[in-house]
Amino acid sequence: MARNLDPKCKLCRREGAKLFLKGEKCFSPNCAMVKRDYAPGMHGAAAKRKRLSSFGLQLREKQKAKRFYQLLEKQFYNYYERANSLPGDVSEILPQLLERRLDNVVYRLGLAAARTAARQLVNHGHIMVNGTKVTIPSYQVKIGDEIGVKEAYLKKPFWISQEANLGKSNVPGWLNFDLQKKSGKVVSLPRKEDFSEPFDVTLIIEFYSR
Repeated sequence: MARNLDPKCKLCRREGAKLFLKGEKCFSPNCAMVKRDYAPGMHGAAAKRKRLSSFGLQLREKQKAKRFYQLLEKQFYNYYERANSLPGDVSEILPQLLERRLDNVVYRLGLAAARTAARQLVNHGHIMVNGTKVTIPSYQVKIGDEIGVKEAYLKKPFWISQEANLGKSNVPGWLNFDLQKKSGKVVSLPRKEDFSEPFDVTLIIEFYSR
């Protein structure tokens, strides 16, 4: 499957916001947004002072969201199309669909330090949904689904080294994490108050509605 291999710190700098693509580094003084909070390239600092048009603002919000969830353009647009076809408020449905991706849920539960790491865990068969191995990062979880680590993998050096980090993440209200079982459960659909993403969904909808 195609994926974006651009340097992740440059993606954050280009969007002018922390997208939390590098795990613990994003919370340290070594974060690129702390050292150089302007766009990459020789004209990056000057570009920071430029005023964007309404189209430019919409485009940047769309790019920011796409990179936040580590999706390609076609993948992200498909989520918009699906949200637009469902009954209800698109500005609520679109983030719900993105948040309910299995790789994002693994990240939200604190089982991985970044979404890219969560996607790798899913791809490599570490993650179980309702006791069944699922290797599709885009799998949409539902209310009542239980997400955990395959028991055989818990004895691997990776998970042993992760033991001290589990349970420290700020798990959103629509998920419940059991540290002892190293698993989580979807207790409700994501609500508006659960979203703390660094982008404006309304501008994304305006971009695709042109």
